Amino acid sequence: MTMQDPIADLLTRIRNAQSAGHATVNMPSSKQKKALLDVLAQEGYVAGYSEAGDVKPVLTVTLKYQRGGVPVIEELKRVSRPGLRIYMESSDLPKVRGGLGVAIISTDKGLLTDRVARSKGIGGEVICTVF
Repeated sequence: MTMQDPIADLLTRIRNAQSAGHATVNMPSSKQKKALLDVLAQEGYVAGYSEAGDVKPVLTVTLKYQRGGVPVIEELKRVSRPGLRIYMESSDLPKVRGGLGVAIISTDKGLLTDRVARSKGIGGEVICTVF
């Protein structure tokens, strides 16, 4: 059976692994997932990721925790989904928790954070919000 929304699957696996206190989480690989994980790593929400396997590549994401075992990611929400795509102009891009969080936007320049997309003056599809 095929997966209908691989990005929602990625976000759910990260949420579930952090709530269970796991250090890493595995998932099937794709270009869009790697681009999303690049943005999450740049923003400091995950420690990193690696890809292994030839026929069916698997991503291993290393999760990040604060002192005391508190996950760095408090909230991870899918905004645009296959049944309802959400597109916004650069002036309308959401500010997550007053700018403390990050919205990840799919643009023609690749996946960008809301701050970078706003500064470049380009809009796109709002993939998810992270806080």
